[in-house]
Amino acid sequence: MHKSAPPWMRENINATTAVATTLTSEAYQNARESETSTTAEVITLRMSAAPATPSSNTYNRTRPPKVILSPSLLLLFLLLAWRSGVNVGVTATHISGEFHTATFFQFLNKFGFQKADPPPLRDTYGYIYGNITSQDAFVAPVTLVVLDKATFVNFYSNRTYRSHEHACARMFSKLQHIAYDADCNRQGKRDFLRRVPCPQGQLCVDEDAPANVITGHQFTYVINLEAQPRFWYVALAACYLNRSTCQWHAYENFPRRNGSSRRLSARLHYDIHLVNGHPNNSAVHPLTFQYSYDQQNLLEMYLIFLLVYIVLLPMQIYAVRLQKHPVTKLFTLSLLSEFVSLALITAHLIHFAANGVGEPNMQAAGDVLDILSRTTFMLILLLLAKGWAVTRQQISRTGWIILMSIWVPYCAFHIFLYIWDRTEVDIVSDIDEYQTWPGWIVLILRTSFMMWFLYELRNTMKYEHSSKKLDFLLHLGASSLVWFIYLPIVAIVALQVSPMWRYKLLQGITNSADCLAYCVMTGLLWPNRSGQYLLLAGTKYAGMDELDEFNEAPHIVRERERRRNSPPDDISISTSVSGSGRGMVLSTSIPHSLNGDACNDLLEADDLDVELLTDLNKNSHIVA
Repeated sequence: MHKSAPPWMRENINATTAVATTLTSEAYQNARESETSTTAEVITLRMSAAPATPSSNTYNRTRPPKVILSPSLLLLFLLLAWRSGVNVGVTATHISGEFHTATFFQFLNKFGFQKADPPPLRDTYGYIYGNITSQDAFVAPVTLVVLDKATFVNFYSNRTYRSHEHACARMFSKLQHIAYDADCNRQGKRDFLRRVPCPQGQLCVDEDAPANVITGHQFTYVINLEAQPRFWYVALAACYLNRSTCQWHAYENFPRRNGSSRRLSARLHYDIHLVNGHPNNSAVHPLTFQYSYDQQNLLEMYLIFLLVYIVLLPMQIYAVRLQKHPVTKLFTLSLLSEFVSLALITAHLIHFAANGVGEPNMQAAGDVLDILSRTTFMLILLLLAKGWAVTRQQISRTGWIILMSIWVPYCAFHIFLYIWDRTEVDIVSDIDEYQTWPGWIVLILRTSFMMWFLYELRNTMKYEHSSKKLDFLLHLGASSLVWFIYLPIVAIVALQVSPMWRYKLLQGITNSADCLAYCVMTGLLWPNRSGQYLLLAGTKYAGMDELDEFNEAPHIVRERERRRNSPPDDISISTSVSGSGRGMVLSTSIPHSLNGDACNDLLEADDLDVELLTDLNKNSHIVA
């Protein structure tokens, strides 16, 4: 599985801070009392005092050996990832940018707020605060919407009507009965809506309790979830509420409804923070403050794995310098790619914990390196299963063509899945990358690679007689089978896990399995051990592997062992009588049908020759 950020956390990060501005035509009345809902979750205004630092984000990570992918192709993959980090959906919870009324609807973010501890621990509440201003004159306000999933699904699904007027009426049809409004719904229990942009240098018109707003900002939401963690959604819609009729209308239709023919187009600037914990106490929980609940503790996990690879990579570099072998070189490239991937993602997560934005380009490059590292590791397993550098030093040209024609498309499709996950997965759906059709195809391909691996391993072991090599292949097969099969199983199990924990579960198991696989492979290829089963012949022995393989074929070895352990074919004892006495003569006859190789084998069996000659010496002087 690739390690990419959840698709919902995308927004346009423009370096635009909210500026003070002038507000528009209608005069709005600030009259509303804060009410707490009796339900398990409450969104209210709360007192705090200092601007906070930003919030939550996500992660990802690979590269193939240059024997397989050309540098230009690798560069293309990395540039694609870099571009995707900028344009395909940046993951951040300090969001800033522009909203054009002609856009009509703009989704800003999805954020998982943690369960609040019992009062008076208000520092564990979630906060949404910021500034929304404009330099243009708005004839009517547009609406900032903050909703939980139960209410957002209906709101979001109605945005696609061709008529924006009809879309506004449908989007707010349910909200207008539950959201508080000083003019149209004073019985409402929920604080979901804000009229924006806010006046220059002032609070938003719906903020009637200035002491509750974070200092230096124009609005504040407080999320108090007493039951369980939950996702909340932030969006902007070019809709306004008519205060006299209490009906919702599209902003673009305001001139027509007021007898004017000119079209309206305006834009506003937003700068919003979403955090877990009170902004004044961000230093108390620096590793979770900026992160959505479903991504909390990811930084700690990546730091632990990075420390493991900091130890593992120098060991492997030391090993490859002692034993320069194609397998160890290829494995070192894969391990190095994984280490660089982890380093990039960890740097992104550390920076994200500080500012809520991080380095999305660095994260995307790390994700692609992670994909290429794991696919390269899969290639190493297939090559070893085919006996490359174990029972043979060369693989036929046809074998390479077949292998590359399957492996290269698999790498490309895996990267396609990464881009798909970041661009095409609906922001509202709580699904991961392996619950989409590209994800299922990747899992099926991975399972197919596993079956191919087992088939090649079986063929290699079938014609191998060396006990040390067989032992290596058995260990390789057992550990590799676990590595191949864990991801499909975990992906199926993850379907039953809550979205609040699913992403962390997948990342934790995937990183753990990859780390364990690299540790096992480092041990199997360590010079003191690998010299027993890897072909270490240099270039001057090139071309000798076929002859060696023939001489070591099982049927030749078995025949050699049989002849070593069997007596000569014909041994006869005769007696003769002479004038001086009687004696015994031992004569042996060896059939001429034995070829030169067999004779050489008998001569090479020193222990058998010595034992036979000793017996002859003992019997040659026997006199009857």
